Amino acid sequence: MAFSAEDIFSFASTGPASTTRAYSRSTAAEAAPASKANGRMKTAADASARTAQSTMNSAQAGSMALGIQAMEAMRTSARLSLSHMEALMGVTSVSELVELQTAFLRRQAEITVEQAGAMQEGARRLAETVTMPASRAAGNETGKKPAGQSRSA
Repeated sequence: MAFSAEDIFSFASTGPASTTRAYSRSTAAEAAPASKANGRMKTAADASARTAQSTMNSAQAGSMALGIQAMEAMRTSARLSLSHMEALMGVTSVSELVELQTAFLRRQAEITVEQAGAMQEGARRLAETVTMPASRAAGNETGKKPAGQSRSA
């Protein structure tokens, strides 16, 4: 049986249009999962960017508050020191000097303890505030309630 050139180079069952349609269907079937995965990755990246931005905003606001609190503590300490120096200028006896010095040191220690407690509380609140966006995001991913939400504010 001899084959002619027409038999070899012709595609009787498939034409260019049907080949193009088959190729398009195959390409679409291959691209659909990749497109869905790309959409999921874009959504996750957008959520991560929002979480990071929220975290940065919280950290900036909290560090500003802590800085202002520290400056106020320094201002209070400076005022107390200056008023103590004024009081020392009017001292007339050694016993009065010791009494003023003791009272000043006691007052400084009390104020320092109060300020340290306030700073520690501010730092704790800052840490909770800064970690809250990431905690919420992690809770949304796992379906669990974030740990920071169990406490009453």
